[in-house]
Amino acid sequence: MTDAPLFRDPAAPVAARVRDLLGRMTLNEKVGQVNQRMYGWDAYERTATGHRLTEAFRAEVAAYDGMGALYGLQRADAWSGVTAESGIGAAEGARVSDAVQRHVVERTRLGIPVLLVEEMPHGLQALDGTLLPVNLAVGATWNPELYEEAAALAAAQLRSRGGHVALVSALDLVRDPRWGRAEECFGEDPYLAARFTEALVRGVQGPPGERIGRDRAAVVLKHFAGQGAAVGGRNSAATELGLRELREIHLEAAEAGVRAGAAGVMAAYNEFDGLPCAANRDLLTGILRETWGFTGLVMADGLALDRLVRLAGDPVAAGAMALAAGTDLSLWDGCFPRLAEAVEGGLVDEAVLDAAVGRVLTLKFRLGLFERPYTGDRPPAAGPERLSERIARESVTLLAHDRVTLPLTGGARIAVLGPNADSVPQQIGDYTAPQRPGTGASVLDGLRAAAPAGTEIVYARGCGLVGGDRSALPEAVALTAGADVAVVVLGGSSARAAETHFDANGAAVVTGDPGGMTCGEGVDLADLSLPEGQSALLDAVAATGTPVAVVLVQGRPHALPDLAGRVGAVLSAWYPGPWGGRAVADVLFGVAEPVGRLPVSVPRSAAQLPVFYNGKDHGYRGYVDQPATARHAFGHGLTYSSVEYGVPRLSRSAVGVAEFAGEGRAVTAPAEGGGGYGRGLGGGPQRNDGPGAGGVPRPVHGPVVCSVEVRNTGERPVRETVQLYVRRVLGGSSWPRVRELRGFERVALAPGERAEVSFTVDEGVLASVSRSGRRVVEPGEFVIEAGPSSDRAQGVPLTVRASPPEAVPGAEAPGSSRRSP
Repeated sequence: MTDAPLFRDPAAPVAARVRDLLGRMTLNEKVGQVNQRMYGWDAYERTATGHRLTEAFRAEVAAYDGMGALYGLQRADAWSGVTAESGIGAAEGARVSDAVQRHVVERTRLGIPVLLVEEMPHGLQALDGTLLPVNLAVGATWNPELYEEAAALAAAQLRSRGGHVALVSALDLVRDPRWGRAEECFGEDPYLAARFTEALVRGVQGPPGERIGRDRAAVVLKHFAGQGAAVGGRNSAATELGLRELREIHLEAAEAGVRAGAAGVMAAYNEFDGLPCAANRDLLTGILRETWGFTGLVMADGLALDRLVRLAGDPVAAGAMALAAGTDLSLWDGCFPRLAEAVEGGLVDEAVLDAAVGRVLTLKFRLGLFERPYTGDRPPAAGPERLSERIARESVTLLAHDRVTLPLTGGARIAVLGPNADSVPQQIGDYTAPQRPGTGASVLDGLRAAAPAGTEIVYARGCGLVGGDRSALPEAVALTAGADVAVVVLGGSSARAAETHFDANGAAVVTGDPGGMTCGEGVDLADLSLPEGQSALLDAVAATGTPVAVVLVQGRPHALPDLAGRVGAVLSAWYPGPWGGRAVADVLFGVAEPVGRLPVSVPRSAAQLPVFYNGKDHGYRGYVDQPATARHAFGHGLTYSSVEYGVPRLSRSAVGVAEFAGEGRAVTAPAEGGGGYGRGLGGGPQRNDGPGAGGVPRPVHGPVVCSVEVRNTGERPVRETVQLYVRRVLGGSSWPRVRELRGFERVALAPGERAEVSFTVDEGVLASVSRSGRRVVEPGEFVIEAGPSSDRAQGVPLTVRASPPEAVPGAEAPGSSRRSP
C-alpha cells in the first residue's frame, strides 16, 4: 500500500498541501491553473438526451493537463446566446457541473479540480436562478442585514448547481450617473457601500475561517478600483483620480470586503495613474496585499490583459507585466496562456507564477474540492424569492408627495400608463438570464392583484421607451381624463435582446438609437433627462388635472424637472426584480409603508454633474442658470406620515486626540456590535479603554455619544432611517468634504411614538486620510450631524484637542436606542 501524497491529506494545513502540490507540478500545469480562457457555454452542447461535453473543452483541458477555472458554465443571456431551450436548467445544473469536474479530475495527471465561476450580480445568472433587485435597489433599503440573508440563499443556490465562485459587483460607486453600470453599484457613498460589501461577503462565504462551507461560495468582488469614476461616465474609460480621492472614496468598500474575508477581487478595466488596474503593482500588491494583508486571489476582468499588449508590446510581455503586478487568474485573454514563454524567457520569475498558482490552489482547498469535487444528487436549493420581493418593497423610495394622492384608495378608477408599466424584463436589470414564462409581476400586474374590491384598473402604454412618437398620447389622455388618479410608470431598461450587439467581453454596443437598452454595461448616456416621448406623456397626463403619481423604474438616477404642482407623488423603484411590481403596488396602496432612502443624489440635469453630496467643501454657489444642489439629496426619502427630529446632543463637547488610535492605526476594521449600523467605520460602540498611541494611557472618559430624539407626529407607522454625518470645519491636513456619512440606524415608530437614537462617535467617525495615507483622527473642530438625509441633518459642534480635555461633570452616559411613548 502506497502513502497518499500530502496534498491529498485533508488533515494537513492548507499551506502545506499547497507547497506539496506545487512541488509536483510542471511549468505547463502551473500555467493551466492561472488560466480561465474558455467561455463556459462552449464546454457543452445540448443533445436529444441531455448535455454532453464538447471537443473544444476536452482539448482545452488536454492543453495544460488541467484547468484552473471555467467561467460561465451555466450563464444564459443574449450575449452568450444561451436560451431556455439550449441552456442548463436548475434540474440539470449539478449533473453538467459534475461531468465537467469528473473529466478534469479523472483525465489529468494530478487530478486537480477546476473552479466553476459564475456571475451572481443580483442573484445567480443562470436559467432558473432567482433574481434579486439590482444593487442600487439594495442600497436604497439601507438594510445590510436583509441583503446578507438574501446573498446567503443565492450562494446556496449556486453551490447546489455545482458552482464554486460568485462574481459580484460591489466596489464601484455612482460618481457619474451617465455611466451605464450605475445599477451595479450600492450607491455613491463609500460608507454605505462598505456596509453592504461586508454583508455580501458574510452572506456568500459564511462565517470567517479557513474553510468555505458546502452551501456557501467564494466571492470575488468587482471592480478594483475606481471604475465608477471613469471620465464622462464612459464605460472602461480612464480615471483622473489622485491617490487621496482613491483612498478616501474608492477603496473603502474594497478594504471592508477584504477585512470581512473576501476570497478574491477582480481588477477593473480602468487605468489609474497611467497603468490599467490589472498591471498596477502599487494597487494590487502595494495597497491590497502589503498594506491590507490580503491573501486571496486577483482575477482579471474579461480580455483586460489583452489591452496591455499596447503597453508591453506583445502578449508574452503583457502576461508577465500583469503577473508581476499581482494578477493571479486570467479571463479569456491570450496573454496568460503564454506565461511559460515569459518564465523561460526571463521576463518573470517562476516564483512569481508559483505564488499566483498557490493562491488559486488555496481557494480550491478552502472549498473542499479535493475531498468533495462533485455535487452529486443534491436537489437545487430554493432561491431567495421571498427576500427578493422584500428587498424590492424596502427599496421603493418616495421622492415627493402632496400628502393627498397616495396611498391609493379602493373604489377608484385608476389609469395605469407608461412604457414600464407592463414589462417584467424592463424591471430586472442587466446581467440576467431568460426568465421562464409566468415568472414575476409587472407594476400593472401588481396593481391589479392588490386593488381592493370595486377598483377599476385601465391601462395604456402611452409612448415608447425611447423616441418621440406621440401617436399613442390621445388614448392615454382619454383614459386619464376619465380616471380618479393616474399612475405613470416611466424610466429605463437594461433588458438585453437577441438583436443587441455585444463586444467580445459581453458589454452591449449601443450607438445612436438605443433601442431597448437605455442602461446597463456599455450603455452610457450623455443626457440624463427622460426620453422625449416619456416627457411628452407626463406633460399630457398632468395637463388633464387628474391627480398623478409617477413611478420611475430605472437603473440610474434620471435628471428630473421640477414636478411640484404638476404631479402629486414621485416614487423611485430602482430595477426591483421580477416581483418588483407587487412591491411597488403594495407601497402605492399603502399596504406597505415607503421606507427606501436614496443611495445616490438625483440631479436636476446632466449639465450640473457632479452632484454627489460628499464633494470637497469649497462653498460653490452654483451656476448662473441653475443651482448646484441635487433635485433630491443623498439619503432622502419621505413617508406617508410625518417625522420630527430634535437637535442632536453630545455626551461631551470636547475630546482629546490621544483617546483615539493615533497615527498608523487602521480604523476600518469591523467593530463588534451595533448601536447604529456603524460596523466598520464608526457609528457603533467600540472599546476605548486600552493604551493610546505610543503606549500612553488613554484618559479615563466614556466614549463620545451623539443622541437624537425622533418622533412620529403623523397617523401612520414609519420605519425611519436615522443618519449620522460628520463635517470637519477646522483643522486637519487635507481639505475637508462637505459632509460624510458615518452611521445609520433604522427605527420603527408607531403613530405618536418617539425614540432616542444614539451613535458612538469613535475614531471611525472622526478619522480622515492623513498625509501619510492612513486614516487617523487629527485635532480640529467638527460638526456631528444627525437627521433624515444629507441635506436635512442638524449639527452640534465637537472639538478634538491635541491634548486630552478635562472630564466634563454631568456628562450624559452613553446608551443605546431608548423609546418613550
